[in-house]
Amino acid sequence: MLHRDDGVTLQMRSYDRKSRVPHDLAHAVTERELGLSTGVFGCLAAGALFASVQVLEGRLRYDAKERSRRLIAGHARDIAVAEVLSAVVHDAVEHERPTPFAAARAAWGSLREEPFPYEETDVQRATSTLRRLGDAWVHLPAGTGLRFDWPRRLTAAAVPPARPRSRRAPRRVR
Repeated sequence: MLHRDDGVTLQMRSYDRKSRVPHDLAHAVTERELGLSTGVFGCLAAGALFASVQVLEGRLRYDAKERSRRLIAGHARDIAVAEVLSAVVHDAVEHERPTPFAAARAAWGSLREEPFPYEETDVQRATSTLRRLGDAWVHLPAGTGLRFDWPRRLTAAAVPPARPRSRRAPRRVR
């Protein structure tokens, strides 16, 4: 369950049944450890509602659907980066591989032109944290959950609505 600051409680349905460690946990850990505020969890904290999310408690904002649409569309590239980096870290943990720094850098390069902004220690921290929480997840008693705190500083910025286009004809300059 995800408890947002606005009093809304969400539950994510995981489509990941083959893995020992849930893919959603890999997202949360990787995004938090790498400081990705505009990945899946930063957008959820800001009000995004993905198809895999169900509202359990609380009242949504009057503009929740539109706000969610703007957040997801406005941060789509960053969500894709979070997806590939989370997949790399998740794969390393699932297959008991060493820290996947080279794979993370290559995944970044498949979506971004800028240099990879993380050090090997950053990717190591994400991988180690996911290993530790993955082990805790596997050993949880039935019916209990794993607590994972999301820092407020990693909440995605709101995306303002697009300005409506003016219907006036352009002015002619003489």
